[in-house]
Amino acid sequence: MTEAEAMEPAIATRNCAPNDTAETPAIRTSEKSLCLECDYRLQVPKSKTMEAVKLAIDAGFRHIDTAYSYQVEEEVGLAIQSKIEDGTLKRDDIFLTSKLWCTFHHPDLVQQNLERSLEKLNLDYVDLYLIHYPVPMKPGEELFPTDEHGNSIFDKVDLCATWEAMEKCKDAGLAKSIGVSNFNRRQLEMILNKPGLKYKPVCNQVECHVYLNQNKLLDFCKSKDIVLVAYSAMGTQRPKRWVDSNAPVLLNDPVLCAMAKKHNRSPAQIALRYHLQRGIVTLAQSYKEKEIRENIQ
Repeated sequence: MTEAEAMEPAIATRNCAPNDTAETPAIRTSEKSLCLECDYRLQVPKSKTMEAVKLAIDAGFRHIDTAYSYQVEEEVGLAIQSKIEDGTLKRDDIFLTSKLWCTFHHPDLVQQNLERSLEKLNLDYVDLYLIHYPVPMKPGEELFPTDEHGNSIFDKVDLCATWEAMEKCKDAGLAKSIGVSNFNRRQLEMILNKPGLKYKPVCNQVECHVYLNQNKLLDFCKSKDIVLVAYSAMGTQRPKRWVDSNAPVLLNDPVLCAMAKKHNRSPAQIALRYHLQRGIVTLAQSYKEKEIRENIQ
């Protein structure tokens, strides 16, 4: 895993609109229901993260998805507190997601990682806590431990043991719900088939877009009542070093552009609608106010 794979700053989500004509997917915990997310995975200064979260909240987004490895939790927390203090919303109006980093997979480190995130966010609990990757790495303060040759140092930790520690975080009231990210079917089945399973994952967040539709994984998740959450939903959120420079640009796809023209929408809106109509909770990305507002229309 590279450093770029973890630097994915924050996500904001709007509440599901009651008059939406599509069969809208949602992550639900208690009374909260969330369906469309605005994803901040651009490589930008931390200062812009705080402003972008404020813009998203003002536009009507209510889900903020961050992670320990993004190193922007303090900025996200400050933005949320600012909007609470100015009367825009209350804590209960926000659905906050964070993620367990790979160097904290040991069961005795899981709650410690969550508590660090809560301290930075200045919150008492998160609404959703995810295992960021099913890839344990050497414990320690380094986010990306490497050997003398620059190779990542991995660790051996039973995913089921990590999941049991996640369940304890939920029981302790530190996380309202728990889920996973970047898991394949086999890894999901390891958790689902675990003896003594107390809580199954409520969602699985993975890369998903028109060029990578994840149909098989989606069908499996639906069969297990697990919500699929799509990041890189417009095919543009990944760092440039991940992307083949010769690969087609999704938002320039002629079919997508033709549909956008026909319906008087942007290609990005068509790409997002594609996911929503398939029952996928969708992450959309922008730091620009105009695009943020467009993404919730």
